[in-house]
Amino acid sequence: MRPTPDPTRPGQESVWDYPRPPALVPSSELVKVWFGGELIAETHSSFRVLETSHAPAYYLPNSDVSPGVVHANDNTSWCEFKGIARYGDLVVGDEISPNACWWYPEPSPGYEELIDTMSFYPQRVSECEVDGETVTPLPSAFYGDWPTSRITGPYKGAPGTEGW
Repeated sequence: MRPTPDPTRPGQESVWDYPRPPALVPSSELVKVWFGGELIAETHSSFRVLETSHAPAYYLPNSDVSPGVVHANDNTSWCEFKGIARYGDLVVGDEISPNACWWYPEPSPGYEELIDTMSFYPQRVSECEVDGETVTPLPSAFYGDWPTSRITGPYKGAPGTEGW
């Protein structure tokens, strides 16, 4: 069952207009990530992954992430479109956030531009920001999407949306 899309206003995007398989779109928006009281990532050169029923996920170049804060772990997952993801823990001082970020070391064909980028779970860091707006973390532990006021849904991540 497909939900009824929320109305959009000028300047907004509906997740129901995004494609499946997902689109990989370069973005010059200013994207920032904070954890442990520190700005750990900042870029104007991210990629947005846009997929039907999902708020965008932002992938930041590894070179724009503070050195030494990401510690790869042994966890993996599989995306039918992007391939096998690896996970990392964030460590800043005494603060640790397990599985707070992920990346695709060898993405599937069509997603090669994700090599040397990573995304962060907004619900597992202190704050994510897009062009000065704080991202609203999803209640889901599974989805790492970055909802902002310019995105309309409904989108996956709320209770009861797993079956869409």
